[in-house]
Amino acid sequence: MAVAAACVLSFAACSQDDDSGGSAAENGTKASGDAIKIGLFNPSLGAVPQPGVTVGKNAAVDYINNQIGGINGRPIEIVDCGIDQASPESTSACATQFQEQGVVAAIDAYNTQSAAALKTLTAAGIPLVGQIPFNLTTGAQTANRVYFGPPPAAFLVGFMQQLKAAGKTSLKLANADLPEAHVVFDQLLKPMGALLGIKVDAIYYPATGPNFTQLASTLADGNPAATGLMTSPMDSTCTKLAESLRSINYKGTIFLAACTDFISELGDQAVGAQTYSPIWQPPSADSAPEPAKTNLATAQKFIDNQEGNAGFYGYGTFSILADFANILNAAKVTDITGPVVLTALKAVKDYQSFLGPKLANCGKATSPNCTTEMLLFDVVANNKTQPVTGGFITPLPAALAKIPGAA
Repeated sequence: MAVAAACVLSFAACSQDDDSGGSAAENGTKASGDAIKIGLFNPSLGAVPQPGVTVGKNAAVDYINNQIGGINGRPIEIVDCGIDQASPESTSACATQFQEQGVVAAIDAYNTQSAAALKTLTAAGIPLVGQIPFNLTTGAQTANRVYFGPPPAAFLVGFMQQLKAAGKTSLKLANADLPEAHVVFDQLLKPMGALLGIKVDAIYYPATGPNFTQLASTLADGNPAATGLMTSPMDSTCTKLAESLRSINYKGTIFLAACTDFISELGDQAVGAQTYSPIWQPPSADSAPEPAKTNLATAQKFIDNQEGNAGFYGYGTFSILADFANILNAAKVTDITGPVVLTALKAVKDYQSFLGPKLANCGKATSPNCTTEMLLFDVVANNKTQPVTGGFITPLPAALAKIPGAA
């Protein structure tokens, strides 16, 4: 499978431009025939939308259908269903829609309410596929789901490991006041901090958006060694908070979850901040190894051909769909049904993912995640990041073992 996947990935080197059809592909292999329907839980509605998901989805469809020949020659068609992260009912309704439209898999695009879809998807034999299970209930079990990235606990443990290594023992993080955010803090962040010897505090701001000056002042109160955002629904939140923290002269480490836009928008003011990611991002391109470096350039060309800002969620969604297609192509899956797709994905071992690490095992009995490795980046110059440790971080297994589904 790994050899076949490498052949599929070789298409990434083909040149691209914008033709009259809106495609970035040139000299690629175009798919034809009946489309393979794939559902997408797209968090595009409500108070905390993630608009980059749509950008990444559109770019990935172009790449898969017009560059690498689809999935075994057939094009993919995305059944895009908008969900509101504050409404589990919207996720449940999308799962029913996917069942009715006969999708072969449903993509979890960082949906905090994904657990609301599990019963319907499992009964219909539709696997749930993603990168990070933002919902802890979803991430705690393995049935009918595969995630190409690490569990949420891995990011928190990896980040705090490096804080401790740098001699920093206090952390205060903010998050939108949503139920899942409280669960993440209570069940993950606080116990992990206690295990690692780091004092951890959390504050919450209205889901409609914070008063950034007030939020920055609250975060900086007590002078914690590191402060920032636990997660961020959109890059603009990171940018505005970083500006506010700089304006009040906060001197500690500014941590901005998985954001990337602030790195270019703030220029020199962003230097010294940290972000995490399951995959290589454009500001880290100079540090990325092959094939991630070439694949990142490919993703960027297809994403740049779309309207709208991609950010972390755009590249993440592109990566999920690219890995999904490449794995099924490598497995030479032709009878594409939900159960067959799930079997192929769970059979993956030692597969080099499109923008992330080598996926050791996607069929573990204890975790739906194919890896625990994560990246932590330092902003080192204008629009440039480097991994803190030079590459991927493996979080402490003893810490992950305390979280259901994380190890």
